[in-house]
Amino acid sequence: MKLTSARVERTLSQFGAQAIPDNHPVLPELNRLFGDHTFFLDKSGLNIVEPTGTEVDGAIVARVVKIASWRDATMTDMKRHDPEPTEVVVTLESDEPRSVH
Repeated sequence: MKLTSARVERTLSQFGAQAIPDNHPVLPELNRLFGDHTFFLDKSGLNIVEPTGTEVDGAIVARVVKIASWRDATMTDMKRHDPEPTEVVVTLESDEPRSVH
């Protein structure tokens, strides 16, 4: 799932990670390997968020999914693996404008 900048900020407020910026030189390779996503790095590895198909008060619920893990404690090399859903769930505001009555 590719996130808007507002959704990236919302995700980061609920998940201790760093977003890989859209202009980072590694992004084309990540997109080739994993598809068009917003990528997050944390202490365990490389993650994406995927919608769960549910909403809470109009906000999309998404699960953090780990797609690559650090090979060792130096955190300089990663190993790609099958997607591993984590226990981390975030809520994202809907992109649709809210009406005020």
